[in-house]
Amino acid sequence: MSDALSLQRIERGYQKVRDALLAERDSPSCWTGELSTSPLSTATALMALEMVRRSGREDARIAPLIEGGVNWLAAHQNDDGGWGDTTKSFSNISTTMLAGAVFHATGSSERFADQVERSRAYIDQAGGVDAVVKRYGKDKTFSVPILTHCALAGLVDWKQVRPLPFELACLPARFYKTVRLPVVSYALPALIAIGQVRFHQRKPLNPLVRLCRHLAAAPSLRVLERIQPPNGGFLEATPLTSFVTMSLAGAGLADHLVARRGVEFIIDSVRSDGSWPIDTNLATWLTTMSVNALGDDLPADAQTPIRDWLLGQQYQEVHPFTNADPGGWAWTDLPGGVPDADDTPGAVLALLNLRRDASRESIPQTERRALANAVNWLLDLQNRDGGWPTFCRGWGTLPFDRSAADISAHAMRALSAWMQTAADPQTDARLLARSKSAVDNGFRFLSAAQRDDGSWLPLWFGNQHGTDETNPTYGTARVLAAYRDLGRLQDGEAARGLQRLIELQNDDGGWGGEPGSPSSVEETSVATEILLSIDPGHAATRRGLAWLLDCIEQDRFAETAPIGFYFAKLWYFEKLYPLVWIVSAMKEACHSAASADGPTTQTVSAYQQQTVSG
Repeated sequence: MSDALSLQRIERGYQKVRDALLAERDSPSCWTGELSTSPLSTATALMALEMVRRSGREDARIAPLIEGGVNWLAAHQNDDGGWGDTTKSFSNISTTMLAGAVFHATGSSERFADQVERSRAYIDQAGGVDAVVKRYGKDKTFSVPILTHCALAGLVDWKQVRPLPFELACLPARFYKTVRLPVVSYALPALIAIGQVRFHQRKPLNPLVRLCRHLAAAPSLRVLERIQPPNGGFLEATPLTSFVTMSLAGAGLADHLVARRGVEFIIDSVRSDGSWPIDTNLATWLTTMSVNALGDDLPADAQTPIRDWLLGQQYQEVHPFTNADPGGWAWTDLPGGVPDADDTPGAVLALLNLRRDASRESIPQTERRALANAVNWLLDLQNRDGGWPTFCRGWGTLPFDRSAADISAHAMRALSAWMQTAADPQTDARLLARSKSAVDNGFRFLSAAQRDDGSWLPLWFGNQHGTDETNPTYGTARVLAAYRDLGRLQDGEAARGLQRLIELQNDDGGWGGEPGSPSSVEETSVATEILLSIDPGHAATRRGLAWLLDCIEQDRFAETAPIGFYFAKLWYFEKLYPLVWIVSAMKEACHSAASADGPTTQTVSAYQQQTVSG
């Protein structure tokens, strides 16, 4: 180890970021974090409040919120005249149309004439309605709500808004995937509410369709009321809740219980500067990631409250929104969360890490049962192609319902960890057999999902600088973690993935989404962490570690990048992402620097062989 990467320097760096992460724990039991504020969320919230105000409902809280939000949007327009999804995001046609429509709807166009004119120029140059439709393709989850928002503002003709078959929501939930809804599985509220306002504003010419939708209006509203969380926030998301609320108000239903609850959620979610975040929080996700990053460096007095809190977040009943069975975890502890196949593996791994030194026999029966239920939940969710979707099995038509490489790798790691450390060979024999088969099928999926260049793409993370806004750095690093944890680094896919991850490194030693993308703490951390655990002596590993150490010593380690997707192509950043991931990387660096063993001969051999043959 050179002086530049000495053990002492690495340990100092790790201690600094570890202490910073521990200081962010804002309760004994969890990390809450802070999601990025969002022009898109702000625009949709304002339109929802404006539509309720137009309905004649008297609420003294609404007018000041609209005023503050419009002022915030005006102050956060990008130089090119558009708006991005976050304050760090490039302008895009979707958010710009949403924001521009708000100035028109709220009667603010004259007061902000310059902002309105520049946004019109951006929209015209980008392609307007056609560009929105093209951006999302066959997936109507977001394009139809955006155009509905603009139609309610009077800027888009209702004939340009595709009607949604809200009557299908009246079918039993088990038939949803069979009838191939035009929206993803988590967007059922939008299907119902937006379908109803489109029907209210422009009736279909076909008399049978018109009659069917007329008869389905009341029953589908009952479905919407049943699946709405008690705090009013669908998925804890301001955009989805706002689309539902504005649509109901636009259909003359501003006084409906769902709309009233939606208004309360929107008002409760506003920030002090007049903006809205993309979602309330990712507390469960951030807590499990923090536990897994810290490992045995989590303070002893934190382990029990965090463990109890996590166990309390596991769903014990069928979820009313996605009809998911009990056993999973959502990204948040709030009522709008939905169990999914990324947060559930994270929770399983965290619970096992919190029992790192415990034997199988010493794990309490209640906890063993919770882990087994989670394993069963993951096994039941696996698709026929061997991969895991996010929310619902079998919804393979639209991108955000298909099997995903990063989510599948996470699920496989959790299954493997459970099999090795917590499963009882006698009582869990059936689950063990199913888990082994699921992991084998998972590797077949990962092999098929690998791209020709050796990389894998993630589903819920991207890079705005990258080709098609994808992020092969994040996806490849996360998939390689499964090959590492399950002892499959000798597979050809792993060697090709490792080679590609090294090729993705920037000249400055860091990583972005792909070569040439600005290096970020988030992407450099996930890439360096996996390389440290596989080949710590490689030049790329050492350069990545040096990049991270420079960030730590220059106090740049908390800088965020818009890396996350919330819904299709909707960006966000999270305050704790860079901190959690750099802690994970630096902890691995400490382990590697202090170890005399280095990488295994087999791992180096596999990598070298692939390099030579390539």
